Amino acid sequence: MKKAITLLVLAFLGTTWAGAKITLPSFFSDNMVLQQNTEASVWGWTDQDGKISITTTWTGVKYTATPDKDGKWMLKIPTPPAGGPYKIFISEGSKGEKITLSNVMIGEVWFCSGQSNMEMPVRGYGGQPAEGAADFILKAKAKTPIRICNITRKASLTPLQECEGSWQENTPEAVAPTSATAYFFAHKLQEILEVPVGIIVSCWGGSTIETWINRETLASKFGGEFDLSFLDGNELKSPQFQTPCTLFNGQVAPLVPFTLGGMIWYQGEANRGRNEQYIRLQKAYVEMMRDLFESPDAPFYFVQIAPYPYDRPDDWTSGYFVEAQRKSVDVIPNSGMAATLDIGEYGTIHPCKKQEVGNRLAYLALVKHYGFKGIDPDSPSYQSVKFENGEAFVTFKTDDRGLSPAGINVEGFELAGADKVFHPATAHVQLWNNVVIVSSPDVPDPVAVRYCFRNWGVGTLFNSYGIPVGPFRTDDWDL
Repeated sequence: MKKAITLLVLAFLGTTWAGAKITLPSFFSDNMVLQQNTEASVWGWTDQDGKISITTTWTGVKYTATPDKDGKWMLKIPTPPAGGPYKIFISEGSKGEKITLSNVMIGEVWFCSGQSNMEMPVRGYGGQPAEGAADFILKAKAKTPIRICNITRKASLTPLQECEGSWQENTPEAVAPTSATAYFFAHKLQEILEVPVGIIVSCWGGSTIETWINRETLASKFGGEFDLSFLDGNELKSPQFQTPCTLFNGQVAPLVPFTLGGMIWYQGEANRGRNEQYIRLQKAYVEMMRDLFESPDAPFYFVQIAPYPYDRPDDWTSGYFVEAQRKSVDVIPNSGMAATLDIGEYGTIHPCKKQEVGNRLAYLALVKHYGFKGIDPDSPSYQSVKFENGEAFVTFKTDDRGLSPAGINVEGFELAGADKVFHPATAHVQLWNNVVIVSSPDVPDPVAVRYCFRNWGVGTLFNSYGIPVGPFRTDDWDL
């Protein structure tokens, strides 16, 4: 009898030890990148109440965490300057499960989100290629320390604890289906910084910005503007990708509070027509993300939507929206906008020049966040206008090298008189200056200037580093 009881006790203890299981979020995996020179958040769950121990090969120090009543544990792990590869050892007690994360790099981590122009992969969409894709895919080498974590699409009524997405090395198989904008951004950063760069890509084509914002933010800052009552139900509204909060719940909440270095964003087409609201929404989105990811100064760089004819190429709806996007820079600290007026395509809303977009985002980050000198990454912005002798003298804010090209007509300008009817105009840049002179024989007494403000147009005015001027107007008319 005593022997039987002893065997039962041993069996019970053996079960306890064998069952001590650790669960990590999918994005804590081999090949991951942790943000350098910070305290990186690491968390998971256990089915036992023993302490969790974490040891890293960059310090050899053991860190411990105690699970809460639900079995969740979290630690802040100090990270060194960029380098690797390293290992992370996670265990529970002396008899519990042991997990090893290998090939871990320390470097720069960026969160990349938005709708289809962010989602568009390096290999392109059907009939809509990404320029230069073949070379970048074939040249991708695992030894180049770019790491990719693609988050699987998932909408939810409530914030989830887990999502699908693990880190992959820089191989052709991993690069081809990854966001072209995000990958080209990461490639340029890695090339210039010469440190590991990790991108977490979470996007959904056609999504509105409010789908990426949590319920608390929309309820407190946009009371009455969005019906959130469906979130208390049992059924997702359709389309899921344009339903408030649902993509935050499924594709952002599980990542909180992974330690980030910064954020890039390519979205807006689905919110055209809600211009004033969009400024407030984008500001609220950034504030929410910085708060949740415990990074109040995280840089935020976004893409101004490119020209596209939509239903009527001569309408002004796109112009009013991109104007709102530019205004967002003024109300969001530590932000910047990549202009794309020169790369639109009449036949597709997904321009092929994603490398140009990624590079321009990277230029913003390199100058504004990482402190590089020598170029002006900002799109020249309209500053003032004066009208004299039938001409408009438009002054721009840009660096001391002025605007380009000089000596030829700059297309895309329009002039209007007091009748508010716009006519095509000729324009030229004053050499070594930041002034454009605009005139039209059809408008002898101009009072307003617009530049590429319609849905469709092609940018022809740049700074000295190839960054285009975005659409602008000098009037405040609602046409």
